[in-house]
Amino acid sequence: MTKQKIVIRVPMNNQKLRNKAMAIAVGVSGVEGTTIKGDNKDQIEVTGEEIDSVKLASLLRKKFGYADLVSIEAVGKTEEKKDKEKAEAIVAWPYVYSSVPHYPVYEIKNEPSCSIM
Repeated sequence: MTKQKIVIRVPMNNQKLRNKAMAIAVGVSGVEGTTIKGDNKDQIEVTGEEIDSVKLASLLRKKFGYADLVSIEAVGKTEEKKDKEKAEAIVAWPYVYSSVPHYPVYEIKNEPSCSIM
């Protein structure tokens, strides 16, 4: 399983609101740790495995009225992604324009009326 790092912006003006936000975030299944970030300490960073970011944001919206998902990142498997990108080669097939084949058309003029002769 891959670890995720989710950053959510929530209006937290005092320490009491920050503690409530952290308590809500820790209550979601899969969360391993939370930290408060940002210049105004209005962002909460949540790390863990298989975290439902929509559920977490909706729980924070119920309590605070506003929660904005800033970023969701996968942590740890960056080396494998680089290897996969190098391994994949882009193949560009050339365009082939072929013309319609020409078939000969024969006309018989002065067709005889009796075909037995």
